[in-house]
Amino acid sequence: MIKADYPVAIITGASRGIGAAIALLLARRKYKICINYNKNQLAAQDIVQQIEKIGGAAIAVQADVADEEQIVRMFSVVDQKLGQINALVNNAGILFPQTSVEHLTAARVNQILQTNVTGTIICCREAIKRMAYKNGGIGGSIVNISSRAAVLGSPHEYVDYAASKGAIDTITTGLALELADQGIRVNAVRPGIIYTEMHASGGEANRVERLKSKIPMQRGGYPNEVAEAVYWLLSEKASFTTGTFIDVAGGR
Repeated sequence: MIKADYPVAIITGASRGIGAAIALLLARRKYKICINYNKNQLAAQDIVQQIEKIGGAAIAVQADVADEEQIVRMFSVVDQKLGQINALVNNAGILFPQTSVEHLTAARVNQILQTNVTGTIICCREAIKRMAYKNGGIGGSIVNISSRAAVLGSPHEYVDYAASKGAIDTITTGLALELADQGIRVNAVRPGIIYTEMHASGGEANRVERLKSKIPMQRGGYPNEVAEAVYWLLSEKASFTTGTFIDVAGGR
């Protein structure tokens, strides 16, 4: 049975892909986990069951991070069921089918920004209320999942998504400086081309295979490789690290 004083982590968008890999790794490192999901309850419950099979503790909490009220409710549920939060991983993000900027609509751009940017900021806000020294907290760590797209721009595919991840980089830097004396470290991981289901959302399920020859390491990455970087940033091994970015992108 996992101890009551083990750290508590909220991972947004944790029912699949990178988020699920992070949840499973943190559970093996004795974190109590909130598996946040938006629509796929069965997938979220499956991750909970996998964690319980290895002796961990996890709950699945539905919340669309594009909705402020749902975020607030999720944090309240975690307060009641898991206890004091120590770690937040802002992993939830969306993209839409590949297109050039000339074909974008305001509705599409706004939907991406609402989820990827606004949702991240509001989740950070709720974590700060609980973790900051000035609020009676004991500190903690926030890791934002950005993307190499923030640097490369994703031309002809996802410039809007890349822009949202550029905003995540800025949030990471600003928040790290704002919270450095409050016991909260804020860092980011920028995955490159990773084997996840997200590529299907962009209309090209085999995108990794098409692009892997452009990666210096000549292969796509795997969710567990991203998860390891996230875990290091959350851990005490990174105790003097804040405002930092780790690229998990095979050199690209």
